[in-house]
Amino acid sequence: MKRRVLNERNRMSLCLPAVSVNEGVARAAIAAFCAQQNPGATELADIKCAVSEAVTNCIVHAYAGGTGAIYITVVLYTDGTVRVVIKDKGCGIADVRRAREPLYTTDAVGERSGMGFTVMENFMDRLSVHSRPGKGTVVVMTKRIGASDKKE
Repeated sequence: MKRRVLNERNRMSLCLPAVSVNEGVARAAIAAFCAQQNPGATELADIKCAVSEAVTNCIVHAYAGGTGAIYITVVLYTDGTVRVVIKDKGCGIADVRRAREPLYTTDAVGERSGMGFTVMENFMDRLSVHSRPGKGTVVVMTKRIGASDKKE
């Protein structure tokens, strides 16, 4: 579902080197920016957790110990929706459907649980993943702030 720019309230873009210390930077920056929507503590924690998983995927899988950048865009909409786009130009994912299966991992050492996309999907209202091998991956996550308060 595409939103027209007229519905956009505010936008932030970040470009961070794909190094582990920047996972915390991304979480903090996005949380501070999303605070404008007046989220509840649980909503903010959900967004931070999903962002952490997406950024960690870029660091661990997209560049696999090499160098690269993580491109993040956060858009706040007038209806209370937050859209977070996390993009890399890394190795890409050959089979996105399989990669999104719970417990699926390419980690032969066994240090990864294979739950990254599942966590993102469970903490956000919507998740889409687009990837091309050799070109990179784009993860788009949306969450409606205050939606649980308005369901009565």
